[in-house]
Amino acid sequence: MKLAVVTGASSGIGKEITLRLLELGYRVIGISRTIKDEDFDSENFKSIQADLSNEKQTLQLCKELKKEDVSILVNCAGFGRFEPHEELSAMTIVDMSFLNLTAPMLLTNTLLRDLKKNDGYLININSIEAIRASKFAGVYSATKAGLKAFSDSLFEETRRSGLSITNINPDMTESGFYDALRFETSHKEDEKLLASDIADAVEHILSMRKGAVVSDYTIRSLKFGISKKKL
Repeated sequence: MKLAVVTGASSGIGKEITLRLLELGYRVIGISRTIKDEDFDSENFKSIQADLSNEKQTLQLCKELKKEDVSILVNCAGFGRFEPHEELSAMTIVDMSFLNLTAPMLLTNTLLRDLKKNDGYLININSIEAIRASKFAGVYSATKAGLKAFSDSLFEETRRSGLSITNINPDMTESGFYDALRFETSHKEDEKLLASDIADAVEHILSMRKGAVVSDYTIRSLKFGISKKKL
């Protein structure tokens, strides 16, 4: 039974992907700050608690994962703050940059030999902001564009192996991502994505013939909508 590692597995897109991988017959190690084994009713699930915005905890996690034989890495953990750049705190910039970009690069560095040996999959849950420019999203967009550039470069680097690398670039997806923000997804079904849509994309990637790779997988809602929260 092949092993997958999913970051941000306790909620939202990461949780939905974890559930889907378990349904597909994979063993899954799920990583987040608060995750527990009992969060998933499966003997094939194992939790590891780690704050991936923290350098020390991330490096310790990398040491733990070196003991495993991993076939799939899904980098999903991340957060965003959308404010005028001068209003962001220095710590917000540091944490966002580390969680969204540095941690995925460190985890990939740790697991890359296994992923190549196992003809595996590296799937980075990126963002539509990786391929467009939006106001108040400078740092977030920079981290996501950086993650896309990293994935694209690594795709070229590893093409002699059997490793498949994909950026998934979702538009606004209904999840806890917006809990701390001043806006959220639309309440209309055709103006937002669901976490299950992203899990569908992951399942599609895993079902494709080895030899064909969708290197960039952009998912948009049919119509555009956004809801501002009442303060």
